[in-house]
Amino acid sequence: MALTNATVRETLQTRFGAGILETSEFRGDLTLTLDPQALVPVALFLREAPELQYILLSSVTGVDYYGREPRFEVVYHFTALEHGHRVALKVGANEIDPHVPSLAPMFPTANYQEREIYDMFGIIFDGHPDLQRILMPDEWDGFPQRKDQPLVYEEVAFTFNHDAIDAQKPYADK
Repeated sequence: MALTNATVRETLQTRFGAGILETSEFRGDLTLTLDPQALVPVALFLREAPELQYILLSSVTGVDYYGREPRFEVVYHFTALEHGHRVALKVGANEIDPHVPSLAPMFPTANYQEREIYDMFGIIFDGHPDLQRILMPDEWDGFPQRKDQPLVYEEVAFTFNHDAIDAQKPYADK
């Protein structure tokens, strides 16, 4: 049986009902927006259901919709290798205390991707086995991919302004 967006949507809506807040399709890919409490059961069902078999969590991304509530969104992209079919799950996280359940215990590929989202956006993944900074130094204050972080401007160095730019740069003591 070939998977279609309609069959996947119907299967998930029948099983999880109110946990699915919205569905959409774009360029042939199905996207479901979920209540955060439904994320783990839906992801497990996608993997475990014999008719679905979405065994590959190919990517996890964070998005900052500054000025919108919920401000943050985490997007999980799953692939059913046997069927060549993809589905995306979206989960919102509020601005004040952004928490999302972790999929790392069930999908090992989520481990470093969730850590990167935590490091860049400050979204906390509940149940993650080792949630700590992965790209920024431990003492870094803030989350650089948030849209309310100040932009840093640095003039491009050319031969005529190299000395002026070099004088402004902080260097470690020699």
